[in-house]
Amino acid sequence: MTASASEKKIVNDNHGNEYLVFTLGNEEYGIEILKVQEIRGCERVTRLANTPEFITGVTNLRGVIVPIVDLRIKFDLAGVEINEKTVVIVLSLTQRVVGIVVDGVSDVLSLNAEEIKPAPDFSVTLSTDYLLGLGSVDERMIILVDIEKLLTSEEMELVEKSVNETL
Repeated sequence: MTASASEKKIVNDNHGNEYLVFTLGNEEYGIEILKVQEIRGCERVTRLANTPEFITGVTNLRGVIVPIVDLRIKFDLAGVEINEKTVVIVLSLTQRVVGIVVDGVSDVLSLNAEEIKPAPDFSVTLSTDYLLGLGSVDERMIILVDIEKLLTSEEMELVEKSVNETL
């Protein structure tokens, strides 16, 4: 999806979009609040063989097997460790439920179209295909992520295949 298509997705809603803001390292990121199912503390997960390193394993959440993706590892952040602020955001995506490990959750922001700038043509942390834009509120800059695109179906198919082989 091009930046202009991403802009259209945001600009179409002039009433504002709500984003859950979380931290990874020193940066703040935002994902659409409607995709968030719940926020949980980090728990023990079952590691699966033959999955990428950033997929730390799976957990059983009320009868649903949920893959857990550590975004800190996916974004190649140094010094990844679990502490009292580390949480798992459980997301309800189009095709599956997925948990993402982040350094912490700060708040929910409502951003209107004027507060969201187009994503730059380059990014060190992740491909701009995954960026909806940059939210600007007061002195804060929030990197808005299209979580569906970030967690590509190809990566998640590896998890599903591993889960099915384990069961």
